[in-house]
Amino acid sequence: MSDSAFLDQINAGNDMKPRANQRRETNPPDYVSRQVTAARRFYLDLRPKPNQGLTVVCGGWEECASDYTISRATFPYYAIEYVAAGRGELVLAGKKYALVPGTVFAYGPGVEQRITTSTESRLGKYFVDFTGRQALTLLRQIKILPGKVLVLGSTVEVKQAFDALIRLAHRHDADAQRAAQLQLELLLIQVRRGAQPGQPAERRAYFAFERCRRHLEANFLALRSIEATAEACHINVSYLTRLFARFHAQTPLRYLQRLQMQWAAERLDSTDCLVREVADELGIDPFQFSRVFKRVHGVSPSAFLEARG
Repeated sequence: MSDSAFLDQINAGNDMKPRANQRRETNPPDYVSRQVTAARRFYLDLRPKPNQGLTVVCGGWEECASDYTISRATFPYYAIEYVAAGRGELVLAGKKYALVPGTVFAYGPGVEQRITTSTESRLGKYFVDFTGRQALTLLRQIKILPGKVLVLGSTVEVKQAFDALIRLAHRHDADAQRAAQLQLELLLIQVRRGAQPGQPAERRAYFAFERCRRHLEANFLALRSIEATAEACHINVSYLTRLFARFHAQTPLRYLQRLQMQWAAERLDSTDCLVREVADELGIDPFQFSRVFKRVHGVSPSAFLEARG
């Protein structure tokens, strides 16, 4: 089966793994390995203009052959790779890492890379190459700069994001590049969200944050203050605030209010409840409720009801 035929099946909703004897691309770029037993790849712009904001060059999935070896002193574009299966070894910017499922790494111009696979458990991995003025800024914003290696604690969303990128890029229409650019940004956000902190102290802080976040999500209807959340999670308010600033980029109070106002909007939209009644259910003064609702949703509760028709 050709790559094109296989991707037609993917677009039709069949996400089966490609057969090992699948035909490879006839003329892939020199930097794309031929040492694979199966692949589903896309090529969007192999001659990107240097002044463009963001350009997705190519990407895909590949199952490495037993002799798979990549050794480069540099690379012309920025790249993100995600190990979905198998094991191997990575040397990135002079440092050695073990490649296991859930590993994500980034490289680019001036960053040395050497990638090898285990012969007993060959690598299956996704990759995407991109360039443009906004590329490095985007990587810096989500803290995944070239030379960085992450181990994901959550991988399902990252795999789904890569699969979606392949589907969107392989439509070969006028919107393929723009769709791939947007999906790349979503993919990088999922990588950041799934990243597992490296140092023990950082992992403990992250797990404490996750415990508090889950408590807020499970109990936001009953919670009346952040102090109550901190007490239930056996930490003080100052530490709770620092955890959210570190891992969520907003305060725990803002997160609690967003959960409550999302519920309130759904309640107003799906029932005949009055604004005052919804505010009472949340234990919030109606005037305060209207202020918070407008800050979160951009419109007042009354305007929201009027727009609903």
